[in-house]
Amino acid sequence: MMLKLPPRWLKRVLALCCGFIVMLGLGYVPSLAQDAPAVWEVGTEPAFPPFEMKDEATGDLIGFDIDLMKAIGEAAGREIKFISLPFDGLIPALQSKTLDAAISGMTITAERAQTIDFSRPYFEAGLAIAVREDDSEIQSFEDLAGKRIAVQIGTTGADQAEQVEGATVSIFDGAPLALQELINGRVDAVVNDLPVTLFAINEANLQGVKIVGELLTEEYYGIALPKGTEDLDAINTALGQLIEDGTYADIYRQWFQADPPELPEVAPALSSGTAAGLNWGQLFRNLLRGAWVTILLTVFSFFFGLIGGALVAFALISPFKPLRVLCRIYVDFFRGTPMLVQLFMIYFGLPALFQGLGFELSFNRFFAAVLALSLNVAAYLAEILRGGIQSIDRGQWEAGESLAMNPIETMRYVVFPQAFRRILPPLGNEFITLIKDTSLAAVIGFEELFRQGQLTVATTYRAFEVYLAVAIVYLVMTSLASMVFKRLEAYMDPINRTKSVKQQPVTSVAGT
Repeated sequence: MMLKLPPRWLKRVLALCCGFIVMLGLGYVPSLAQDAPAVWEVGTEPAFPPFEMKDEATGDLIGFDIDLMKAIGEAAGREIKFISLPFDGLIPALQSKTLDAAISGMTITAERAQTIDFSRPYFEAGLAIAVREDDSEIQSFEDLAGKRIAVQIGTTGADQAEQVEGATVSIFDGAPLALQELINGRVDAVVNDLPVTLFAINEANLQGVKIVGELLTEEYYGIALPKGTEDLDAINTALGQLIEDGTYADIYRQWFQADPPELPEVAPALSSGTAAGLNWGQLFRNLLRGAWVTILLTVFSFFFGLIGGALVAFALISPFKPLRVLCRIYVDFFRGTPMLVQLFMIYFGLPALFQGLGFELSFNRFFAAVLALSLNVAAYLAEILRGGIQSIDRGQWEAGESLAMNPIETMRYVVFPQAFRRILPPLGNEFITLIKDTSLAAVIGFEELFRQGQLTVATTYRAFEVYLAVAIVYLVMTSLASMVFKRLEAYMDPINRTKSVKQQPVTSVAGT
């Protein structure tokens, strides 16, 4: 019996494996994982100049925080990968450990320190009040009583503004939006970090804004990390090294044209304070209040959108070509651009445009939200209505003509009732979508359902529980809306109505 030898290719594979094992045993094969530097994924909000912002020429992240974090990574032998996130999303990301660190001008507070760790302070800052140049009434924090104040969500400025008696506080996702609200004249003051406001006035050429009073607080920024992370010591060691060898001072002078102040090794704010607990009763009261705002926005926007959509749909099937072309441009624009961009254009863009032309124009927040949502939903409803009308057989029009009906009467009594039954399901889908799309109104300071959840997370740092509660409330509202449209669809179905009539008992009346 002859022994069958393995094929030639298998011999080569076995030889290579044996050689690799020998080289590994002798130490000739280095570990690639050990040679490559570990990567720190660092979260930041790129709308907080001069600490972090986008370079207009290259699109890269630049700023004091960016340069400092790169220097820390180089000193610690780590590669830095920046991840852009909203400011109020940084702490939840650290809690879930999807980030290794976060640097975004985050003030070290005892409340935040209950859920995340902070490095030693790397910047001394404070809150300041910004007002319009022609405002002479507000000179101090006490003068803000009863005024309209704009702040950024999740910041110490928002906490300070909430303590002002009788003040109306508008909360935005970023400091630039809060300052734009001040320029447009819809608020009386902005409470924000002094370096950011100074940069907007001096470097970004922000016109018509000034800073009044003295610093409201003395705060320290720190690099935020997940609770109990092993990287805290490495970051503190690298930061201390940069402070000692003068690298920190060089970066500071580059961005602020001044010598840096002395920084403590431990922030004074960590000596006291605890995180606010999650009050479930208060949470659901806030969510119900936000749900009511969401319902109002949805109902008003859908009502006006349905009227506008019907007018546009009739124009799209009209014999007038210029009217059809204009309506087609409208539909394509509002369906082809994000609703968020449309909301920004109407609320922030139009007032700024008209003020630049010398006209005073300011939209009420509710009016702006309903207008943007209505214009957007009207474009979708116009196509739904047009498709439903054109799906009706041409013979229905001819039947109306044979009964001596004019086109309007034929549309009203013959065509549209049939088309409406066909478009009820997509109308229901659009209504449910609109309920969820109202959450975009949060970017202009609306405290609707989603924003109420964000505000709670900003003070309790219990992201999962709060957003789960928000999702449940949304689910309840959309489920109820779905049930209403299904009932309406069943009621308007002629087959079901015929069956219900047949099932009714027949009563006879005896004659005399």
